[in-house]
Amino acid sequence: MAETITPPVLSGEPRLVPGVAEAARPGILTGKRGLIMGVANNRSIAWGIARAAHQHGAALALTYQGDALKKRVEPLARELDAAVVGHCDVTEAATMDAVFAEVGRLWGGLDFLVHAIAFSDKDELTGRYVDTSEGNFTKSLLVSCYSFTAVAQRAEKLMTNGGSLLTLTYYGAEKWMPHYNVMGIAKAALEASVRYLAADLGPQNIRVNAISAGPIKTLAASGIGDFRYILRWNEYNSPLRRTVTTDEVGDTAAYLASDMARGMTGEILHVDAGYHVVGMKNPEAPDMTLDKD
Repeated sequence: MAETITPPVLSGEPRLVPGVAEAARPGILTGKRGLIMGVANNRSIAWGIARAAHQHGAALALTYQGDALKKRVEPLARELDAAVVGHCDVTEAATMDAVFAEVGRLWGGLDFLVHAIAFSDKDELTGRYVDTSEGNFTKSLLVSCYSFTAVAQRAEKLMTNGGSLLTLTYYGAEKWMPHYNVMGIAKAALEASVRYLAADLGPQNIRVNAISAGPIKTLAASGIGDFRYILRWNEYNSPLRRTVTTDEVGDTAAYLASDMARGMTGEILHVDAGYHVVGMKNPEAPDMTLDKD
């Protein structure tokens, strides 16, 4: 009988169990329950996160704002076998209360939450920040920043065994970016909120982090002027010489929601092809001008 020689497992190479299919491996979110707030359509970053969480084994619930978005969200939820837990307008406390009450009724608890909610009057994303109106400033900060604290207050009560809170930010919180104006201030406040919430909720083993995603073609991005120019600039000047995708942001979010990131809190994790480390234009990048046609 011929001798069977088993090849050695090289360093870094996974050891496969004979006869066990790849699909049988549990995902990093298997057994976890997550609420995704802010899915707008199948191109939104929140949808990329929801899809990745589902692929990694999570049970999901989605919210929507208004009947128009309800018609978009319900078919997407069916793709992921996700529950739709109702209308949520973060400027109306009663709707947030209702959503979290429904999550509690559905699952009895919550393991992770994704906050992908922001707003500004797009007319005030042009021109100068100094001309921002008081009304738009107040609403932008309420929706884009305070709402994360508001949902954290409610999520804490359901995360009795710890959990993960995640929000989305952008490099405009750290540096001036064209056509971002008051959103830069709102995102800077949001990033500060991540740190303070992390300190407050850490004793309950609730982790709080943010992803600073590079520019991606989404419904929200359509309100930003010269967005195609910004995309191309990032493509030419980021270390990876490309932009990022919602799938890449989604995979990072799945990691942060999982126990693999159990030692991380208060972090702003950049998923931007490395653009945030760049200090000047790549000398090899072509010169660019704005196309105003």
